[in-house]
Amino acid sequence: MADAPAADGSRTVFLLAHTGRPAAIRSAELVVQGLLRCGIGVRVLAEEAADLPLPLSVERVESAPDVVDGCELLVVLGGDGTLLRGAGFARASGVPMLGVNLGRVGFLAEAERDDLDKVVARVVTRDYEVEERMTLDVLVRNNGRVVHRDWALNEASVEKAARERMLEVVTEVDGRPVSRFGGDGVVCATPTGSTAYAFSAGGPVVWPQVEALLMVPISAHALFAKPLVTAPDSVLAVEVQPQTPNGVLWCDGRRTVELAAGARVEVRRGAVPVRLARLHQASFTDRLVAKFALPVAGWRGAPQ
Repeated sequence: MADAPAADGSRTVFLLAHTGRPAAIRSAELVVQGLLRCGIGVRVLAEEAADLPLPLSVERVESAPDVVDGCELLVVLGGDGTLLRGAGFARASGVPMLGVNLGRVGFLAEAERDDLDKVVARVVTRDYEVEERMTLDVLVRNNGRVVHRDWALNEASVEKAARERMLEVVTEVDGRPVSRFGGDGVVCATPTGSTAYAFSAGGPVVWPQVEALLMVPISAHALFAKPLVTAPDSVLAVEVQPQTPNGVLWCDGRRTVELAAGARVEVRRGAVPVRLARLHQASFTDRLVAKFALPVAGWRGAPQ
């Protein structure tokens, strides 16, 4: 179960929606109506409020890292991009995030569009569990000097900036070199991100309960360019070679910074996790089968 309510009994839920989707606008209206009927306050971003049919009682705030502070839950309506955007607010505040998938796969989501009534009911009764997901802390060095810091829930990817040229890199684990190759880049991922970009690049699916870091080459031209799974306290590094064209660092496919030739990207376990609200006790195996529509016909299970 979730934590107990505040001493004064007041309750507020933050709602984040992809207002470019008509389904998200209608879903937001239903969620807001359901929460307000039960005496739970709702807070939204002012930039989204103009696109949502909201009553005046809904609190509107300007976007800032601390906008979710004081809320008991962050409800996100949208696809993977919106969920990753919500993860940034959840990480900054420590408030659990409950995702409702309005996109395609939505591994971070806990519910689908048809479950909105159940979502509201479970939020009202605080009938959900909270789990923590590992994040990544990322830093970029030029000539030994730290020039950029970032974080990711799914992955940090070092990629080529020019389509017509390969990116030459050397990978490193725990201060020791592993392999040099040219290719499209390297993905460094968490178990949560193993079903995202790392999966598309040929990496393994890692169950969320497993604490580990992944390093997955992208279209590498090398005899040894296999996905690696390392200890959770390992430090992964990708060095862009001096003679190669500039590269680019992407964090969760949302935030980007240019990498000069010779730049070094270091990735380690994040100091701050993201907390996810869970409504279902279904195993990750069942979630994997459902999200990817995997064929399981003929399975008989263990004999009783």
